[in-house]
Amino acid sequence: MNLIWQSARMVLALTLATGVVYPLAVTAIGQLLFPVQAGGSLIDRGGVIVGSGLIGQSMKDPRYFQPRPSATGYNPLPSGGSNQGVTSQELQVAAAQRIAALRAANPAVGAGVLPADLVWASASGLDPHISPGAARLQVDRIVEARGFDASRRAELESLIDSLIEPATFGFLGVPRINVLALNLALDDIQ
Repeated sequence: MNLIWQSARMVLALTLATGVVYPLAVTAIGQLLFPVQAGGSLIDRGGVIVGSGLIGQSMKDPRYFQPRPSATGYNPLPSGGSNQGVTSQELQVAAAQRIAALRAANPAVGAGVLPADLVWASASGLDPHISPGAARLQVDRIVEARGFDASRRAELESLIDSLIEPATFGFLGVPRINVLALNLALDDIQ
């Protein structure tokens, strides 16, 4: 009987430590050291939350830069990839459809190589970034859709260059651009 009470106290102590104290401590430290990230990295424009810098969102309007494809339809609740391998016929069909749609929406691309991040979804399905090459590929479409004259193309190229985020700590990942930040900056120069 003594062993049962010791076991019950141990289960209660561990439950409190790992189920209550630890989560509260981590949340408090996160709020203290990284308040923006802990709050979801929400982006506020004029008192209206327009999105999160951490979660990609669908952008179908041709006047805006398009994000990476999402296997979850940009729904953060079931985030994840499609779990299809490169030999999957379904994945190959989806990639072919994405390539055709990219070429149709960006005729200046022609038969050139497309950036992989515009064809393949990320592992989470919610990646908010694209490569600088993926952004540059879309410039001609945006110039045309917004009715910019040819001189504004250089302005868009400069905008892309100004928003490139370097690899984390200089060596983790690759240079990238947050699509939401880029689109908001694009609206600002309109």
